[in-house]
Amino acid sequence: MDKFIVKKNAVEEKIFVTQPLLPSLDSVNQQLEEIWESKWITNMGTKHNLLAEKLKSVLKVKNVSLFNNGTIALLTALKALDLPYGSEVITTPFTFAATPHCIFWNGLQPVFCDVEPDTMTIDADKIEKLITPNTSAIVAVHVYGFPCDVEKIDKIAKKHNLKVIYDGAHVFSTEINGKGIGEFGDITMFSFHATKLFNTIEGGCLTYNDDKLFRKIYNLRNFGIQSEELVEDVGINGKMNEIQAAVGLLNLDLFKKEQEKRAEVKDFYDKHISNIKGISIPKMPENTTNSYQYYPIVIGDDYPLTRNELYEKFKTINIMTRKYFYPLCSDYECYKNLPSSSKENLPVANDVKNRVLCLPFYGSLSRDVLEIICEVLNEPV
Repeated sequence: MDKFIVKKNAVEEKIFVTQPLLPSLDSVNQQLEEIWESKWITNMGTKHNLLAEKLKSVLKVKNVSLFNNGTIALLTALKALDLPYGSEVITTPFTFAATPHCIFWNGLQPVFCDVEPDTMTIDADKIEKLITPNTSAIVAVHVYGFPCDVEKIDKIAKKHNLKVIYDGAHVFSTEINGKGIGEFGDITMFSFHATKLFNTIEGGCLTYNDDKLFRKIYNLRNFGIQSEELVEDVGINGKMNEIQAAVGLLNLDLFKKEQEKRAEVKDFYDKHISNIKGISIPKMPENTTNSYQYYPIVIGDDYPLTRNELYEKFKTINIMTRKYFYPLCSDYECYKNLPSSSKENLPVANDVKNRVLCLPFYGSLSRDVLEIICEVLNEPV
């Protein structure tokens, strides 16, 4: 039996939604010895540059710029595109707080668009009605690993001369028809936070096709410094350090095996949950690879418990599911008074926020814990 289990339908220690991918301490110590020997611990060192090069291949992208975290990366992406100050940026309310915050911090106005019910990504068919003469960009979010409708968004952006930034925090290594998801739009942000499939403890990157953006982004993440005596842009400190990069290099050798293990966990869940009345499992679109970042389920009206009741029931047995994303960003005090935050504008998002529950999902989950989770779902009362 799993060491955490103390009795039927209960676990001794908390089981969380995610667990960080961790290389061995021996391998980390070896990397640290090399860094100490070099005496170069930040400012685009050897390991930083090597990780950037390797990520180009893994993500199937042309350009990679590394950052100390995904939020600073997204903040810089918006700044790098020189969007008019005060202009409107269409985005989704069904995302982590950093997405609209980065828009607002750039002096831009977030405009919330509803989501589509199957993938819970921004509803491309509802974007155009929100476009005004003051709209400058679209910030779309790939949710749980499900990609946005990149083709429709691309057509809309070209028609209205808008920039497109993707928040790809959940789609590390995802491909659409064999094409790296970071190839779509003007810029894509990937998060390398500890909760993500691939991590550098904290960290992130931007991917983009326009080579001209490389120097702009390089300067913006390094205070705008061009040389010892020349500062040519108003930048910030977004650099990834050598220790983060070293952990990333080690985890690049581990994440595919972790994906394989998560695929097995997904298969177990699918087998034991798919026929439960009142629970639906969102499906990955065809010709799209799965990043295996999260495992969401959607609770229907015909399930014996509400989503919140099920969440609380799991908590009583130390299983920490997550109401992800709840509340909506449009519900936050700082955004709730925006015209686009009205429930009439966001009917699907306001329904989905009360129905989605992310289950524990990582490669080292034991069969015993998985059986307990599925048993609770099958017999909730």
